[in-house]
Amino acid sequence: MRAIVARSPGGPEVLELAEVPDPVPGPGEVLVDVVAAGVNRADLLQRRGLYPPPPGASEVLGLEVSGTVAALGPGAQGWAVGDEVCALLAGGGCAERVAVPAGQVMPVPAGLDLVDAAALPEAVATVWSTVFMTAGLRPGEVLLVHGGASGIGTTAVQLAGQLGARVAVTAGSRAKLEACAALGASVLVHHREEDFVEVVRAATDGRGADVVLDVVGGPYLARNLDVLATGGRLVVLAVQGGRRAEVDLATLMAKRLTVGGSTLRARPAAEKAEICASAVEHVWPLVAEGRVRPVVQERVPLAEAARAHAVLERGDHVGKVVLVVREPAAGGGPRPRLG
Repeated sequence: MRAIVARSPGGPEVLELAEVPDPVPGPGEVLVDVVAAGVNRADLLQRRGLYPPPPGASEVLGLEVSGTVAALGPGAQGWAVGDEVCALLAGGGCAERVAVPAGQVMPVPAGLDLVDAAALPEAVATVWSTVFMTAGLRPGEVLLVHGGASGIGTTAVQLAGQLGARVAVTAGSRAKLEACAALGASVLVHHREEDFVEVVRAATDGRGADVVLDVVGGPYLARNLDVLATGGRLVVLAVQGGRRAEVDLATLMAKRLTVGGSTLRARPAAEKAEICASAVEHVWPLVAEGRVRPVVQERVPLAEAARAHAVLERGDHVGKVVLVVREPAAGGGPRPRLG
């Protein structure tokens, strides 16, 4: 089969469309004929040699796909050949076929385009597991999302708003802030021109945010603690600005703050299956009703994966970029009922 591989660490130019062996579904796995694959910053890091796949995972790039079930491995249950699905992966998505643990395979929500469905698994699983399952964001609370126009950000803005929270975002341009506002964010911070601590405090009568979703890391740590309300929760998803910072422990103690970090790719399959099941139960109905949708800025042919990576690296996109592996069949296939 054809797949995108990085023959050596480097820029987008090292990506190649190569022939690799077809995957064979193992026990409990589902083989998916890939229609589209979402592109994530983790793919960029892997291409640079900074984020190797977990032991046993495919070296092929790609952490999420949509497509149709092609075959079932021994003991795999809950799916039938031809089902339209999307899936969360540890790797291997930027290819014509991929084998996935059955618990990480999810039905495509009703009414959602099969190609756009490739933009759902990674962002939804990340946001749902961190903001809701771990940080416990509740209706009426305030969520601050750094990088609100990213794939993670646009998902968090929609989900939090639909579930009754107030959403603040940071972004690096007015156009990105307008996109976030259209998705439901009500507190908008241009991080190149404004201090998010001041803006969020002013918008909340000095109280601050209940939950902060951060991708910057070290340089933002102290200010994230400052912006949190008493009893607030900080979740760090990435360290794009740096890995290290000093913490005033007195601030944590006085405000009774919780600071946590999260990664998704290396979690055990059982944990990923639990997250996927919870997302299907709680998020998929919102997608089927049109209240939450994946924001896809651009669809790029698989052979032009280098261009997709360049779009993400420029950082001027809103939402996700999706690689189209093949055009979906007219009319599509069956979609399993939710639940």
